Amino acid sequence: MKGKKILVVDDEPLIRKLVTDFLKKEGYSTIEAEDGRKALEVFSNEEDIDLVILDVMLPEYDGWTVCREIRKKSRIPIMMLTARGEEFDEIFGLDIGADEYIAKPFSPNILIARVNAVLRRVASIENNDSKEFNGLTIDHNAHQVTIEGYTVDLSPKEYDLLIYLTENYGKALSREQILDKVWGYDYYGDLRTVDTHINRLRIKLDSKSNYVHTIRGYGYRFEVEK
Repeated sequence: MKGKKILVVDDEPLIRKLVTDFLKKEGYSTIEAEDGRKALEVFSNEEDIDLVILDVMLPEYDGWTVCREIRKKSRIPIMMLTARGEEFDEIFGLDIGADEYIAKPFSPNILIARVNAVLRRVASIENNDSKEFNGLTIDHNAHQVTIEGYTVDLSPKEYDLLIYLTENYGKALSREQILDKVWGYDYYGDLRTVDTHINRLRIKLDSKSNYVHTIRGYGYRFEVEK
């Protein structure tokens, strides 16, 4: 992961310095922006950014707006960094395309662990071939899911969830396992997060929703019914 470039967007200079200092110690290169407008300018001008750490409460354009605009052009990982801690805000952030959500105050070591985990997941997905499950196709290079040729619009977290389920085809996965692997071992949400995202994923999979099986009192399993 060393050498990856990360855009850090926060209007507080001390927070930017704290985050960039820790990222640089880990071997990452960084570029900074102090408001939403500058963030979009930097993102448009820099072609090799690998991840964005994005504060929600920003001058000019807020983090939600910046996230939406980036998602129109790119599937690059986005980590929302904010003082808010309400579940609604987290779900909203994930719905508009954020990959992770970290509330302030935060441990720099936890932040680095999340960054490493996100970039490892992206690298792992990009290195795998496309897979097909009886009409459901996952194109890892294009970061795209199709059903009978029609594109399925998944959020980054829904996509990661589907990848984890399919990588463990036929295995019973507990909610705890899913939460740890898809959200990270240090994620502070509860198991309902898994259920909520599974429900959304099923809705979007439509005719293939029955590929995701519920194991009552335990978790879920991905398997094509014969």
